[in-house]
Amino acid sequence: MYKLILITLIATFLSANYPKSYAALGDVIYNNISKIESLKQIDFYKPYINDINKYADKVYKAKIQGYELEKVATLKAKEGYLNRLRTLSKTNDYFLRSINNEYVESMKNNKYELFSQIINNELINTQKNKKEIIDYYYKNKKNINSVGVIDNFLEEDARLKAKKDLQIKYYELKKQLVEEKIKGIRENDKARQIKLEEDLQKDLNLKSRD
Repeated sequence: MYKLILITLIATFLSANYPKSYAALGDVIYNNISKIESLKQIDFYKPYINDINKYADKVYKAKIQGYELEKVATLKAKEGYLNRLRTLSKTNDYFLRSINNEYVESMKNNKYELFSQIINNELINTQKNKKEIIDYYYKNKKNINSVGVIDNFLEEDARLKAKKDLQIKYYELKKQLVEEKIKGIRENDKARQIKLEEDLQKDLNLKSRD
């Protein structure tokens, strides 16, 4: 455990960024490792804590190797690092498939607690699945704790609705003001027309007397 903590601290302090070599492959692995480690908080993955720790240890060691390549890199060292990333990528993909499968199964079998734990793990693309998550929550809201992702979604929707309602009120008020302005113009035009007709009639009356 101490060894893993030490490796993590070294990897963190070496750089705020990920290693540049083979970044397209490495960045995905390094970006996901903290999320994969957080799987240990999910009941379903507790039997796999040792496997997760071993994988994390390998990722942090690879990260250190990646930084070292930026200083001095031989072709053999680069090939070794690339092969290391390819192996780690397979495990990364395994965890992604696993949690997405469990996400589907949790809804299929109404495992409410597992569902809540999974959607609050950042490995799941909750934004992509937002509608499905909200729909499932409303169908089972008595059994699901909304703390976390669901509350954030509900607050986001409430803000959007409030913004939309405000925009509707603004356009309705603007429309009303425009209609009142048009009405006022028409009334003024009508009044001028009546005045003009009255003046013409007076002129005609005066001429007829003459």
